[in-house]
Amino acid sequence: MSVDHPIEPTRRDFLLIATGAVAAVGAAAAIWPFIDQMNPDAATLALASIEVDVSQVAPGQSITAKWRGRPVFIRQRTDEEVKAAKGAPLGDLKDPVARNANLPSDAPATDENRAAPGKENWLVMVGVCTHLGCIPLGQSGDYDGWFCPCHGSTYDTAGRIRSGPAPENMAIPPFEFTSDTTLRIG
Repeated sequence: MSVDHPIEPTRRDFLLIATGAVAAVGAAAAIWPFIDQMNPDAATLALASIEVDVSQVAPGQSITAKWRGRPVFIRQRTDEEVKAAKGAPLGDLKDPVARNANLPSDAPATDENRAAPGKENWLVMVGVCTHLGCIPLGQSGDYDGWFCPCHGSTYDTAGRIRSGPAPENMAIPPFEFTSDTTLRIG
Protein backbone atom coordinates (compact mmCIF):
# COMPACT_ATOMS: atom_id res chain seq x y z
CA MET A 1 0.00 0.00 0.00
CA SER A 2 1.48 3.37 -0.97
CA VAL A 3 0.88 6.67 0.67
CA ASP A 4 0.84 9.68 -1.66
CA HIS A 5 0.69 12.46 0.88
CA PRO A 6 3.92 14.26 1.89
CA ILE A 7 5.55 13.66 5.25
CA GLU A 8 4.91 16.49 7.66
CA PRO A 9 7.97 18.06 9.33
CA THR A 10 8.19 17.21 12.97
CA ARG A 11 9.30 19.23 15.91
CA ARG A 12 12.56 17.27 15.88
CA ASP A 13 13.27 18.40 12.27
CA PHE A 14 12.71 22.02 13.26
CA LEU A 15 15.07 21.73 16.25
CA LEU A 16 17.81 20.14 14.10
CA ILE A 17 17.61 22.92 11.51
CA ALA A 18 17.53 25.66 14.17
CA THR A 19 20.48 24.13 16.05
CA GLY A 20 22.51 23.85 12.84
CA ALA A 21 21.83 27.49 11.96
CA VAL A 22 22.83 28.72 15.44
CA ALA A 23 26.01 26.59 15.29
CA ALA A 24 26.97 28.08 11.90
CA VAL A 25 26.44 31.64 13.15
CA GLY A 26 28.41 30.86 16.32
CA ALA A 27 31.31 29.37 14.36
CA ALA A 28 31.43 32.42 12.06
CA ALA A 29 31.39 34.74 15.10
CA ALA A 30 34.22 32.78 16.72
CA ILE A 31 36.37 32.74 13.55
CA TRP A 32 35.86 36.42 12.60
CA PRO A 33 38.45 37.88 15.06
CA PHE A 34 41.12 35.59 13.58
CA ILE A 35 40.27 36.69 10.05
CA ASP A 36 39.98 40.36 11.00
CA GLN A 37 43.41 40.45 12.66
CA MET A 38 44.97 39.76 9.24
CA ASN A 39 43.82 43.17 7.94
CA PRO A 40 46.43 45.95 7.91
CA ASP A 41 46.77 48.09 11.00
CA ALA A 42 44.94 51.43 10.91
CA ALA A 43 48.26 53.29 11.19
CA THR A 44 49.57 51.46 8.13
CA LEU A 45 46.47 52.29 6.12
CA ALA A 46 46.79 55.94 7.13
CA LEU A 47 50.33 55.99 5.72
CA ALA A 48 49.46 54.09 2.54
CA SER A 49 49.95 57.32 0.61
CA ILE A 50 51.80 60.47 1.63
CA GLU A 51 52.43 63.79 -0.06
CA VAL A 52 55.78 65.51 0.28
CA ASP A 53 56.54 69.15 -0.55
CA VAL A 54 59.90 69.20 -2.35
CA SER A 55 59.94 72.93 -3.17
CA GLN A 56 62.78 73.64 -0.71
CA VAL A 57 65.08 70.84 -1.93
CA ALA A 58 67.92 72.39 -3.95
CA PRO A 59 70.10 70.44 -6.41
CA GLY A 60 72.52 68.29 -4.44
CA GLN A 61 70.24 68.09 -1.38
CA SER A 62 68.17 65.26 0.04
CA ILE A 63 65.27 64.93 2.42
CA THR A 64 63.94 61.86 4.16
CA ALA A 65 60.22 61.15 4.46
CA LYS A 66 58.61 58.30 6.38
CA TRP A 67 56.32 56.02 4.40
CA ARG A 68 54.86 52.80 5.81
CA GLY A 69 57.30 52.99 8.69
CA ARG A 70 60.37 53.12 6.44
CA PRO A 71 62.57 56.04 5.40
CA VAL A 72 62.27 57.24 1.82
CA PHE A 73 65.19 59.22 0.43
CA ILE A 74 64.15 62.03 -1.91
CA ARG A 75 67.12 63.60 -3.65
CA GLN A 76 67.42 66.28 -6.28
CA ARG A 77 70.60 65.17 -7.96
CA THR A 78 73.03 67.56 -9.58
CA ASP A 79 73.73 67.34 -13.30
CA GLU A 80 77.13 65.79 -12.47
CA GLU A 81 75.46 63.06 -10.38
CA VAL A 82 73.02 62.26 -13.20
CA LYS A 83 75.91 62.15 -15.69
CA ALA A 84 77.87 59.78 -13.42
CA ALA A 85 74.83 57.51 -13.00
CA LYS A 86 74.16 57.43 -16.75
CA GLY A 87 77.83 56.67 -17.44
CA ALA A 88 77.88 53.49 -15.35
CA PRO A 89 78.04 50.44 -17.65
CA LEU A 90 75.20 48.00 -16.92
CA GLY A 91 77.73 45.16 -16.95
CA ASP A 92 79.44 46.67 -13.88
CA LEU A 93 76.27 46.52 -11.77
CA LYS A 94 75.79 43.74 -9.22
CA ASP A 95 72.01 43.89 -9.70
CA PRO A 96 70.90 44.45 -13.31
CA VAL A 97 67.20 44.97 -12.36
CA ALA A 98 65.75 48.46 -11.73
CA ARG A 99 63.62 47.41 -8.68
CA ASN A 100 61.19 50.20 -9.55
CA ALA A 101 57.57 49.60 -8.48
CA ASN A 102 56.45 51.95 -11.27
CA LEU A 103 57.94 49.74 -14.01
CA PRO A 104 57.79 46.06 -15.02
CA SER A 105 59.71 43.81 -12.62
CA ASP A 106 62.34 42.94 -15.24
CA ALA A 107 63.18 46.53 -16.28
CA PRO A 108 66.96 47.07 -16.54
CA ALA A 109 68.73 49.18 -13.91
CA THR A 110 69.48 52.13 -16.19
CA ASP A 111 69.49 55.58 -14.63
CA GLU A 112 66.36 56.43 -16.62
CA ASN A 113 64.53 53.47 -15.03
CA ARG A 114 65.53 54.57 -11.54
CA ALA A 115 64.88 58.35 -11.78
CA ALA A 116 61.54 60.14 -11.79
CA PRO A 117 59.93 60.08 -15.25
CA GLY A 118 60.37 63.45 -16.95
CA LYS A 119 62.41 64.73 -13.99
CA GLU A 120 65.70 62.85 -14.28
CA ASN A 121 67.36 64.85 -11.50
CA TRP A 122 64.91 63.49 -8.92
CA LEU A 123 65.54 60.15 -7.24
CA VAL A 124 62.97 58.65 -4.83
CA MET A 125 63.86 55.37 -3.12
CA VAL A 126 63.26 53.40 0.04
CA GLY A 127 66.28 54.20 2.20
CA VAL A 128 66.98 50.72 3.49
CA CYS A 129 70.11 48.71 2.71
CA THR A 130 69.12 45.49 0.97
CA HIS A 131 71.64 43.45 2.94
CA LEU A 132 70.34 43.59 6.51
CA GLY A 133 67.97 46.57 6.53
CA CYS A 134 70.33 49.25 7.83
CA ILE A 135 69.94 52.93 6.88
CA PRO A 136 72.75 54.00 4.49
CA LEU A 137 74.48 57.37 4.75
CA GLY A 138 73.91 59.78 1.85
CA GLN A 139 76.60 61.41 -0.31
CA SER A 140 79.10 58.81 0.89
CA GLY A 141 81.13 55.93 -0.44
CA ASP A 142 83.21 55.39 -3.53
CA TYR A 143 80.44 56.58 -5.88
CA ASP A 144 79.23 59.58 -3.82
CA GLY A 145 75.84 57.92 -3.52
CA TRP A 146 74.99 56.01 -0.34
CA PHE A 147 77.18 53.95 1.96
CA CYS A 148 76.04 51.47 4.61
CA PRO A 149 78.70 51.54 7.34
CA CYS A 150 77.35 48.39 9.01
CA HIS A 151 78.64 45.98 6.37
CA GLY A 152 80.24 48.19 3.72
CA SER A 153 77.65 48.18 0.94
CA THR A 154 78.14 51.04 -1.51
CA TYR A 155 75.40 52.44 -3.76
CA ASP A 156 75.87 54.91 -6.62
CA THR A 157 73.99 58.16 -7.29
CA ALA A 158 71.06 56.16 -8.72
CA GLY A 159 70.79 53.92 -5.62
CA ARG A 160 72.22 50.88 -7.42
CA ILE A 161 74.42 48.47 -5.46
CA ARG A 162 78.01 48.70 -6.68
CA SER A 163 80.04 46.90 -4.00
CA GLY A 164 79.60 45.12 -0.69
CA PRO A 165 77.34 42.30 0.48
CA ALA A 166 73.97 43.88 -0.42
CA PRO A 167 72.34 41.73 -3.13
CA GLU A 168 69.92 44.24 -4.70
CA ASN A 169 69.50 47.88 -5.64
CA MET A 170 67.53 50.01 -3.21
CA ALA A 171 63.82 49.81 -4.04
CA ILE A 172 61.91 52.58 -5.80
CA PRO A 173 58.42 52.92 -4.27
CA PRO A 174 55.30 53.75 -6.29
CA PHE A 175 55.31 57.53 -6.65
CA GLU A 176 54.33 60.40 -8.91
CA PHE A 177 54.73 64.15 -9.04
CA THR A 178 51.27 65.68 -8.65
CA SER A 179 52.71 69.14 -9.30
CA ASP A 180 56.19 70.60 -9.82
CA THR A 181 56.69 70.78 -6.05
CA THR A 182 54.53 67.98 -4.66
CA LEU A 183 55.39 64.31 -4.67
CA ARG A 184 52.90 61.55 -3.81
CA ILE A 185 54.39 58.30 -2.53
CA GLY A 186 52.19 55.23 -2.40
